Amino acid sequence: MKPHDPRKLDVERFATDAGHLQGDWPLGGMHRLVDACHSEALPSPDDRVQWTAAGERRRQSPGESHAWLKLGLDTQVSLICQRCLGPLATPLQFERWFHFAGGEEQAAELDAESEEDVLASTRSLDLRQLAEDELLLALPLVPRHGVCPQPLLPAMNNSLDEDAAPPNPFAALAALKRDRH
Repeated sequence: MKPHDPRKLDVERFATDAGHLQGDWPLGGMHRLVDACHSEALPSPDDRVQWTAAGERRRQSPGESHAWLKLGLDTQVSLICQRCLGPLATPLQFERWFHFAGGEEQAAELDAESEEDVLASTRSLDLRQLAEDELLLALPLVPRHGVCPQPLLPAMNNSLDEDAAPPNPFAALAALKRDRH
């Protein structure tokens, strides 16, 4: 039996074989995910994405079965806290099932009716690419600390008297114009 290659996975054969794969990839090799990280806390060469994949066939109707793939991912990234702008360690762990249909049209039909993720079956699925896509989708929309480790910067206008109006920018231009004459 030919081994399964996670970078060129034949999904149908993997499901038929009830295949199981696991391993890790360098987090730094997932460039789009690294782009979402805090610039002061980028992944080191030791930072990894642990992954598992399992395939199975499930009957959809009499005489028809489809390939299913379970992908499990576990890693941690440092995002930008939207309050203090400092690094925020964010664990990302999940398992997700993917239903593979015979082609694009069938996948679109099933996707409209199903709550699962439905993809078109392929003989060359890049599992690492799928993993990076799923990790990007798992990122929080607004990452922030529960309590920021650094004090927040005071607001710009806190030094002004609450009743005082902010300075008029056109007054400064008028003063410059008067000084020229």
